[in-house]
Order: sequence, then structure tokens, then C-alpha cells
Amino acid sequence: MRIMVILAALLMQLCLGATYSWSVYVQHIKTITDISQAQAQVPFSVFYFIFPLTMIFSGTLVDRFGPKVAAISGGILFGSGWMISSLGIGNFTYTILGNGVIAGVGAGIAYIVPISTCMKWFPNNKGLVTGVAVAGFGGGAALVSSIAGYLLKLDFTPFALFGYFGLVFMILIVFSGFFMQNPPDFAKTDMFKLDLRKILTDKRFIILYFAMFSGLAAGFAISANIKELYTSATLMTGVRAVSFFAIANAIGRIIWGSIFDRFDSRIIIQLNLLSQALLLFTSPLILTSSTGLQIFAAIAGFNYGGILVVYAGSVARIWGADKVGSIYGWLFSANIPGAVAPLLAGYFYDQTGSFTIPMYIIAMIILVAIIILNINKNSFVT
Repeated sequence: MRIMVILAALLMQLCLGATYSWSVYVQHIKTITDISQAQAQVPFSVFYFIFPLTMIFSGTLVDRFGPKVAAISGGILFGSGWMISSLGIGNFTYTILGNGVIAGVGAGIAYIVPISTCMKWFPNNKGLVTGVAVAGFGGGAALVSSIAGYLLKLDFTPFALFGYFGLVFMILIVFSGFFMQNPPDFAKTDMFKLDLRKILTDKRFIILYFAMFSGLAAGFAISANIKELYTSATLMTGVRAVSFFAIANAIGRIIWGSIFDRFDSRIIIQLNLLSQALLLFTSPLILTSSTGLQIFAAIAGFNYGGILVVYAGSVARIWGADKVGSIYGWLFSANIPGAVAPLLAGYFYDQTGSFTIPMYIIAMIILVAIIILNINKNSFVT
């Protein structure tokens, strides 16, 4: 049964991670709807506002109704959102509503299920199993972006693809949801005994929140604008860059998770943040060719993959694996301020034709997070 839980978790995340393929559609959407780079990023940013906002409450839903019901419900909403967004060819508001709001709610409900469920089945390998469970979230974008890139070349519109993908996502997530269940010996936590106010005001939680926000801002700004990072990139160059980001993202989740199980949480978080800051500071030197774009995308994806593992693992270490569903949902809300990054990056690009300024700003924020973690290093001895 443990193997089926892992496989179902991967399949679910393959679908949920499709939003990372957004940059593949941006140029076509701009051409069809005659909107700006910043406007084209609105569904992506709305998704990453609604998704984590929903996760604040989804942990409680999982505890109350069980992982199976949560996964199936989330899958229906996620798939429906993509299908509704296909109507955006006539009114882009439908794409914002579908891909942004409805799919965001669905992902917020479903995403925490495989993480919390797998941790319960594999309590001694929290980092690794979390990495494996969510690797599909990164890998899904590689698969979807490759298929989308091929179909776009055949003159399919992004809006037509949203509808087809949405139906497939709904079927696969609902199917996977039937395998999401707690182990037989799992003792259900009484969530009413959780003092969330105490946890949310805990210095460790606040520091983790800021650190996660800074890393997410970097990942979002890059993943949503990959094709435009190198101004001479063709459609297929952009598709390959998205695929490199997504594949490295998936691999990064597994590797960072494996490393996390062997070292102190603070050290791994700082290493992950430092890797991101260095990449952003050197971006003008790397993003000078198609090859440079692929290298940049791969490194960025690998670093970003770590974010979705080390913080969930840190929550499990500090407060216990049985409380990950509820507490991590609140920490995951760092996605909300992080979701502003693609909009700001798109705005600077529209004004200057370059992403250098937002890259440097985000890198500086990351350095602040690293310093704060180092000052409070004794708080994260686990």
C-alpha cells in the first residue's frame, strides 16, 4: 500500500504542477488578446495567491474529512478551473477566474494531501519522501510544456489546450485520490488542541515564513517569465527552458529532501537561499545566449525545488509530522506575497526591456533572510 500511496502522490502532483508551464502560453496569449506582459501574468499570480490562501484552511479539511475526500474534491475543482479558463479567448477574465481562482482553490485543497499522507507512511524519511511526493509538481510542468509547445506549433490556441488539459487533470487527480489514505495505525490529531496563535507568533515560524517568501519570489519571477529572460529566444527555446526548469525542479526536490534528512534545517535552508541569490546576481552574465538560458533555467529549477521540501520538513521536525497538514498550510501562505514577484518583474520588463533590476532586488531580500537565519541559528537546533 505504501508504494501505491507514493505513485498516486506523484500522479496527482504531475497534474497540479502544470501551472509552472504558464510561460509557454504567455506570448501566444499576448498576441491573441493584445495585452501586456504584466497583464498576461495575472492568472499565474492569482493562482499563487489563491493556492496558498486555500492551504491555510485545507489542512483542517483533510483532518476532518480525510485525505481521499480532500484529494478528489481538489481534483474536480482544479480540472474545472482549467476548462473554464478556455473561455478566455473571448474574455480574458475567464482565464483569470479559471486558471487563477478556481484552479487555485482546487490545488490548495489537493496539494497538502500527498505531502502529509506520505509523511505518515514514511515517518523516518520525512525530507526524502516529501521530495519524492512533490517531485511530480515540478516534473508535470516539463511534460505539459513539451506537449503544449508541440500543439501550439500545430496552431492550437492556449485556450483550447486549457480545456483539454483540464479534463485530463480532473480524471487523473480523482483517480489518484482514491489511494490517498492514512496508515492503519495513524492516531488522528485533535486539531482543536493546536495553539495556532502560539505557533504563528513563534520566532521560528516567522523566520521560516520570511525565508520561504524570499525564495519563492525568486522562483516565481523566473518561472513565469522564462522565455522572455533571453530576448532572442524562440518558442522552442522557451519551451526547452521551461522543461529544464521543471525537470531540475523535480530532481531538486528529491535531492534537497535527501540532503535535508542528514543535516540541520537552518544550514540547508541557508544553502538553498545562497544558491538562489548567487544565480540572480550573476543573471546578466548567464542570460546572453540560448545555452545560457537553459543553464539558468536548470539551476533556478533545482534551487526552487528545494523550497517545497526543506520548509515542509522543517515544520515536521519542529512541530511534528502529524501537524504538518495544518501548520504547513499557514507557512505555505508565503506564496501570497511571493506571487507579486512575476507582476513586478513583468512591470520592470515592460518599462526597461530587462529583468535585471527585479533580479537584484529579490537577491538582496534573500541575503537579508540568510543573515536573519544566521543570527537566530540556535533557534533551529533540531
